[in-house]
Amino acid sequence: MVNLIFKDILIQKKMILLYIATIILYLLINVSLVKIGFLYSLAIITMSFSYDEKDNANILLNSLPYTRKQIVSSRYIGSLIYTSLIIIITYLGNFFLNGKETLVLLKDIVIIIGLVMVAISFILPICYKFKTQSLMIASGTLFGIYLVTIKYLFPSLNDTLRELIQKFLTLQETQMYFVAIFTIIILYVGSWLLSIRIYAKKVF
Repeated sequence: MVNLIFKDILIQKKMILLYIATIILYLLINVSLVKIGFLYSLAIITMSFSYDEKDNANILLNSLPYTRKQIVSSRYIGSLIYTSLIIIITYLGNFFLNGKETLVLLKDIVIIIGLVMVAISFILPICYKFKTQSLMIASGTLFGIYLVTIKYLFPSLNDTLRELIQKFLTLQETQMYFVAIFTIIILYVGSWLLSIRIYAKKVF
């Protein structure tokens, strides 16, 4: 299963150089580290899925001595590994560009991993059930609904969301963080099991 995880990194080795270059660019203009970590983690995960789909890699994978459970599990485990790599690249880049005064905040790292896990919990089952193109259509539709909502129904929605996020970031209650972490883990494991079930029924 380790080979399945490294396969996605090798496939995107040229793209990873582009990721690093653009991460450095965003760091120079002081884009939030949480935003960078979250968006680039999702990018590398969804792109690896897209490459498999484009090259009909699933047919080859299913002819190799891997079970479908292992194939899906490698994607979920790999997602956490890719996210960790992006976090390391981002924070190392920020350290060298902005100096020693920039500390790595554990809270930021937890938030990035948590956001990625929540997003992946919805993205991967959709990709396994349909195709990544369907995901793009769904994302575009949801974004359109969001724009209509903030323009005509709840103009203050952005400010409200920003305030809620800020309140969460300033929370000092350890119990709240444990509840959030536990909920995200349950969601992730549930998504993992659902994807295994979906993929097991697919015909290639």
